Amino acid sequence: MMQGKVALVTGGSSGIGLATAHVFARNGASVVIAARNPQRGAAALYALRAAGAEAEFMLTDVSVNDEVSSLVHAVVERYNRLDFAVNSAATDEVGLGLTADLSEQDFDQAIALNLKSAWLCMKYELRQMLDQGEGGAIVNISSVNGLGGVPGASTYAVAKAGVIALVAGAYDTPLLRRAIERYAKGDTSVYTSRIPLGRIGRPEEAAEAAVWLCSDASSYVTGNALIVDGGMTSWAR
Repeated sequence: MMQGKVALVTGGSSGIGLATAHVFARNGASVVIAARNPQRGAAALYALRAAGAEAEFMLTDVSVNDEVSSLVHAVVERYNRLDFAVNSAATDEVGLGLTADLSEQDFDQAIALNLKSAWLCMKYELRQMLDQGEGGAIVNISSVNGLGGVPGASTYAVAKAGVIALVAGAYDTPLLRRAIERYAKGDTSVYTSRIPLGRIGRPEEAAEAAVWLCSDASSYVTGNALIVDGGMTSWAR
């Protein structure tokens, strides 16, 4: 259990991030969720507290250095420590399209929001955990797209390849639903036909893996890319 511990989850207002926040809370940790959307953040915080969690929401754009620095500082101001960090912030709002049609700005924004953001978070999370003298655990959420790319989303794939530490498969998140509507006209079989388990994963299944990586049960696991994808990429391994 994680009583007395503090977890920070970026991208914690929806999808895998929110599911991870709930798993941390069920294990007794205090949870801070950070995200760019104030409405979704407030709704996520309400759901966490309604479930009995000790939780806070902090409005943050994790692609901006000063905001990330302020976020980690605020977490420590509130709880006096930081034990776990799960960096799951991601977006499909920028950088979609054929490679030759994308602008330099498209590329820069996609990298900033999906890769630079993880690096900035780790930079300040690591400093705090080292200063505490007790260490901690950091998990970065990537994507199967980071293992081999995807047509129409090359910059997203490049960014996710850069943050591989824990690789999630096809999960029932708002981002995936948008992709299915955009590229498959709502036909989920485009994904399920490629997954040996025959279904799209629940965010909670990725969340359990992320929290396990932060727990004492994984104390000798480090620098590992844990692929949790229902077998989707097993052909390549």
